[in-house]
Amino acid sequence: MWKDAYLESRILSANPLELVSLLYQGAMDAIHDARKHLADGDIPARCQDIGKVTDILAELEASLNHQAGGSISRGLADLYQYMRLRLMEANIRRDDAMLLEIQSLLATMAEAWRRIQQVPESKTDGAIEAADVQYPAAAWGGDFEAGRGREFAAHGWSA
Repeated sequence: MWKDAYLESRILSANPLELVSLLYQGAMDAIHDARKHLADGDIPARCQDIGKVTDILAELEASLNHQAGGSISRGLADLYQYMRLRLMEANIRRDDAMLLEIQSLLATMAEAWRRIQQVPESKTDGAIEAADVQYPAAAWGGDFEAGRGREFAAHGWSA
């Protein structure tokens, strides 16, 4: 199929930041589909899509580099674990509000990664200044320490 070939081409040509964005997009697409299947009463399809989101979150968590990413990577790990637990609970309870919560968190994270990608290349020498990227506090469990740099290395990669 042409869609599969296009996606494969995007993945193979993506830089590390783009790969994270693609993972977030895949998770958002799957949770959107899961919510639709929940409304339609299609249990197998809903479970399959929730499984996709869970797998993507597990992959994102596994890619974290806690040594280089410091408190950012630890915060991301906590967020990914929280989302996976909420997905399991949402699936068991058939709760659309829980799925909507995860969809909202994923959208916030995807927007943060899009903003990171927009930082000028001259700023990608290991850290981004706090003033360059504004992260919604709710997605991260609170404000970052004032003046702390934003390492691309949180996900174990460098730009």
